[in-house]
Amino acid sequence: MSDLQGIALQGIADHVEIEALPGEYTDAAMTRDYDRFASLFTPGAAVRIPDAGIELAGRDAIRAGIEQMQAKWEFFVQTTHPGAIQVDGDTATGRAYLCELGRLRDGMSVLNYAIYHDSYQRTGDGWKFTERVYEVRYLDTTPLAGTPYAAAAAETDLRITTRTGESQ
Repeated sequence: MSDLQGIALQGIADHVEIEALPGEYTDAAMTRDYDRFASLFTPGAAVRIPDAGIELAGRDAIRAGIEQMQAKWEFFVQTTHPGAIQVDGDTATGRAYLCELGRLRDGMSVLNYAIYHDSYQRTGDGWKFTERVYEVRYLDTTPLAGTPYAAAAAETDLRITTRTGESQ
């Protein structure tokens, strides 16, 4: 393999690894795996949510912050979609687009579309976030009519039937 081919393959690998980070972030948040969530950041990283006045600096603050924020939700669903990525050696920038749906424990419902503006750093453990800045693009606080599935199933004896006819 030529040096040029090796550089091209490394570029592809970098894009794949970076593109996986927002999905890992969403999965760790939704499963409330706060240690894994924090591990996606460099030690000096920052998370900024300007519209909410939130700024978390450092991996420990990010871990504590996500745990505190998640505790406020009755339920929370986040879907993430990849955006552009620009790699420049051992650093990169990119965006991730997301939709969030949930209800806070105080009863407020939220449906929003947002963008994370991200910065990344290659580390000995792979690519990590150095900064995530959250920009809300659309917010709807109309009360949600539904309930979390587990609560609805318990209240109505709702069951999922498989193709073989078995109830779950």
